[in-house]
Amino acid sequence: MLPWLSHLLLPTETPDVTQSLVTIMLAIGLGVFIGRLKLGKVSLGVAAVMFVGLLLGHYGYRIQIDILDFIRNLGLILFVYGIGIQVGPSFFSSFRKEGLRFNALAVGTVLLGGLVTYLLFATTGMRIENLVGVMSGAVTNTPGLGAAKSTLEEIQRQFPDKAFADPAIAYAITYPLGVLGIIITIIISKLWLRVSPAEEMRKYRLEQTNHNLPLVHKKCRVTDTRYFAKTIQEAVTQSGHDDLMITRLKHSGSSAVSSPALDTRLRENDVLMVVGYEHDVDDFIAKVGRVSTDLFIESEHDIQYKNIFVTNPGARRKKLGELDIYNKYDVKVTRLFRAGREMLARPSLELFYGDRLRVVGTKEAIEEVEKVIGNSEKQLLEPDFLSLFGGLLLGIILGSIPIMIPSLPVPIKLGFAAGPLIVALFVSRYGGIGVIHSYINNGANYFMKDLGICLFFAAVGVHAGAHFYENFIAYNGWLMMVYGMCITFIPLIIMVLIGTLLMKLNFLQLAGLMSGTYTDPAALAFSTSYLDSDIPVQSYATVYPLVTIVRIFVAQLLILMLAG
Repeated sequence: MLPWLSHLLLPTETPDVTQSLVTIMLAIGLGVFIGRLKLGKVSLGVAAVMFVGLLLGHYGYRIQIDILDFIRNLGLILFVYGIGIQVGPSFFSSFRKEGLRFNALAVGTVLLGGLVTYLLFATTGMRIENLVGVMSGAVTNTPGLGAAKSTLEEIQRQFPDKAFADPAIAYAITYPLGVLGIIITIIISKLWLRVSPAEEMRKYRLEQTNHNLPLVHKKCRVTDTRYFAKTIQEAVTQSGHDDLMITRLKHSGSSAVSSPALDTRLRENDVLMVVGYEHDVDDFIAKVGRVSTDLFIESEHDIQYKNIFVTNPGARRKKLGELDIYNKYDVKVTRLFRAGREMLARPSLELFYGDRLRVVGTKEAIEEVEKVIGNSEKQLLEPDFLSLFGGLLLGIILGSIPIMIPSLPVPIKLGFAAGPLIVALFVSRYGGIGVIHSYINNGANYFMKDLGICLFFAAVGVHAGAHFYENFIAYNGWLMMVYGMCITFIPLIIMVLIGTLLMKLNFLQLAGLMSGTYTDPAALAFSTSYLDSDIPVQSYATVYPLVTIVRIFVAQLLILMLAG
């Protein structure tokens, strides 16, 4: 091999910057490749990066310590910020539904895992930093590991005479069992409870209220004499469904279609296009007349519809009622799409950057509205680094605020895991803070999350792998696996019993809760495939943010109270 090439690719105990970067790229590249390989329906995914890093570290590859710290912390920040932006809207809205019950069950399970960890510490004599690593791996929680390592470094700086074990070693030992433990629990629970995914899906749909269902549009012919000469506002109010919207109107005997005002009066045999939740729409049509088969009302000749993105600074943070689009431009906004959610356009809705509006009107009027709203798809595709790094900066500042708690050796901090996550959740929920907005297109957000977790796993894996075998022997790795199984299975089994016997949860939702409580995307992917349903994804997103924050605090508190 050429000398310069061997210098780059072969392991060394004293790497320079280039060799450190090569080690990181090797760990990520090989890890992503191995992570795509499947054993049945299960694959390691990006977690394989950590195991490749362990292997590289074991065989002598190293990363400069300053580069390692930077890569590890940057990766964690990018990962948790991307998660917060992705699940923020659904996280907050879930508390108006079953989110309180779900999060109570999930947080209780997390605290039970912390209690099992404490009991193991009290009865086994194993050091708490190793047990926190065992716990983080057993519940596949990367931010908890990051918080534990940051806390140990803070204690080390204030008490330089103390020596601590690296929790990443125990994390790596127990992580595979954590992934498999959740999957095994889902399989056994399904068999034990004799679950039929099709029947669970049917029950789930019956349990949902109208506002969980997508919006629909249907045609209605006005035939009930009680509604003749009524204004549209009066007809909607009289029907008892104020959330409905009439987007198009065609008078009987005419082919002209208009977007009617609320004071437009109805005539006999008028045809209406009604938008709303299906139950409301069906009930309105039954009261006003009957379903129409008229095709002229769907014509795009007079009235068209178009999706317009909110990109103009003048439209951001404005309410639809403030823009007064209908009265100014004779265009009706019927729906708003945000973060995968579809909402009926109400005057009180505040517009966020990146929102997509469904508007109905003439071609010329829609073009005028575009000038007000923006609709620059090119702008949305371009990364807004001012917004992104402004949000990350706020997250780092929040995570660095020391919180003094009596009797603890050092102040507790949210850290690089919880700080950016909390900021991202609130930015996503409220649309932004000043120049910081919540919109990141899906492709960019997935890239940011995956890049972040790959950088973190590569740094953690290579560092832990340096003395992995010696530590496995020294700390009795097989015993760590046994302890990890206790932390994995005991809380999970109790969670299943409470969720099914006491809370009567739908099993499809419970599977997502198990995956979300253990912050395990691999188990989530398995459950959606195994149960042939996307319902687990919704409950996963409902509990993931709060569970992540609680796991971070549990890991930190165990270290602060019991280390040294």
